[in-house]
Amino acid sequence: MKYSFRSLRLQILSLAMVALAAPLAHADTHEVVIGYQDMVVPWRYAQATGEVEKATGYKVTYRKLGGGADVIRALASGSIQLGEAGSSPIAAGLSQGVDISLFWILDNINDAEALVARDGSGVNTIADLKGKKIGLPFVSTSHFHALVALQDAGVDPSTVKILNLRPPEVAAAWERGDIDATYIWDPVLSKVKKNGKVLITSGQVARDSGKATFDGFVVSRKFADDKENAAFVANLVRVLAATDAQYRDHKSDWSVGSKQVDAVAAESGATPADVPASLALYAFPTAAQQASPEWLGGGAQSGAAKSLAATAAFLKTQGTIQNILPDYSVGVDPRFVQQAAR
Repeated sequence: MKYSFRSLRLQILSLAMVALAAPLAHADTHEVVIGYQDMVVPWRYAQATGEVEKATGYKVTYRKLGGGADVIRALASGSIQLGEAGSSPIAAGLSQGVDISLFWILDNINDAEALVARDGSGVNTIADLKGKKIGLPFVSTSHFHALVALQDAGVDPSTVKILNLRPPEVAAAWERGDIDATYIWDPVLSKVKKNGKVLITSGQVARDSGKATFDGFVVSRKFADDKENAAFVANLVRVLAATDAQYRDHKSDWSVGSKQVDAVAAESGATPADVPASLALYAFPTAAQQASPEWLGGGAQSGAAKSLAATAAFLKTQGTIQNILPDYSVGVDPRFVQQAAR
């Protein structure tokens, strides 16, 4: 079947027009709304302990959203000023004219997203998915890699019924036996692995296809272009870098029963016992690495810009988006990580 994202495109365009016409929310009162997802990442600890508020002096409201497409829509409408999204929805949003910039790599997804077949579904290989049901969030990194994996395995995506389900809906559908497979991340990934078989991970897809995925932090350009708000983003990046460093350098402290793991579990909705293993599936680049051409530095030749361009090109072939930007570095802003890396 062929998927139409015309509705999503129209929503984003209309919301972007509303945002341009309306005054920027909270700018004068030093308040900010950050959209986040249920990903299991170290900075959930800083989120839970109020480190951003302490470092910036801003009043921060955190709004949990169901997926990257929801985050991009919220940014387009102006209801949030910053948000977490995967490289696929970021590429789609930039391609559709949403005025945002990627300023921080939350994680290199690696093996933290995977295609899992439910026990009893009769699916043992990717080729077996023909005629089966896969539940996943549309326009997500999982959606992108699911399509890449199917294509590389010689399976026409039109022969698979792909259902647009947010992570909680995936978990519910899995328990009911309504879907045969899912391509998803933690905390749902840990749950489906208990009675499912991993067919392929995003790390394997990236190595086989050269199409890597990541989760990133994006900001409304209008918000970030304000001098005071730019200082907020710079201090936020310092908090993010420090929290990731705490995890990378002291992983033994992030064990079951620790305050860090309990906080990550509470903010993400994960089970505390699953958090250490979930964190280990990701890679968390340092500020110096992010400032380099490996990630955000280097303009059009930056790793992030090239990844976004490759993602957008693939999404266009699938009919997800209609336009491709000539240069995706217009949506990559390295100045904050460059400051943090000094």
